[in-house]
Amino acid sequence: MNRETYCLLENYMLECMDDSAHDKEHIYRVLYNALEIAKDESSVDYDVLIAACLLHDIGRKEQFENPGVSHAVAGADKAYRYLLEQGFEKCYAEQVRQCIQTHSYRKNNPAQSLEAKILFDADKLDAAGAIGIARTLIYKGIVSEPLYSMLPSGDVSTGENDTAPSFFQEYKLKLENIYSKFYTVKAKELAEERRRTAAEFYSCLYQEVTSAYQNGKIELDRVVE
Repeated sequence: MNRETYCLLENYMLECMDDSAHDKEHIYRVLYNALEIAKDESSVDYDVLIAACLLHDIGRKEQFENPGVSHAVAGADKAYRYLLEQGFEKCYAEQVRQCIQTHSYRKNNPAQSLEAKILFDADKLDAAGAIGIARTLIYKGIVSEPLYSMLPSGDVSTGENDTAPSFFQEYKLKLENIYSKFYTVKAKELAEERRRTAAEFYSCLYQEVTSAYQNGKIELDRVVE
């Protein structure tokens, strides 16, 4: 890919990004993750991979406005149309579309091509470890969701069986389970390095929260008659 093409795609991406949890820096991290993973693979089509990385989240606005819309599908179609409008070949535009369509969590639509698998892994790496925790907390703040939910017993829920959204629920539902979902060997290695950081953060946060409630209730009963 030449610099002119890269700048064309980058500028379009910058026009589309409007979400602090999925901002342009997320796009660059995914791209850099993808390039790191690609170093250990053979026959990577970098023209397809770079375009797919740059454009993979351009459908986020459509999903934010209508939660029933998949940002992966909306973004894939949006990228496909844009590439055709810019004079790229239909075959190339379709390859990029397929990568973007399958980069999200969708069991019925797994990644097929090597480039699609690298994009999937690169995107999931940005949901692992400390960066994954930070991005999730930012997003929960944007949509006004809490850190945790309370059980009928008055205890803090671990999030494991919650249906109501919260950071703890997101951690137990997605963040804790992403480490078994990677396609490439390199991504699995990188993700494993990040797993402990995320687990320790969740454990410490849960301990601090539950301790506040347990100790606080005892003190409240002592001073309030």
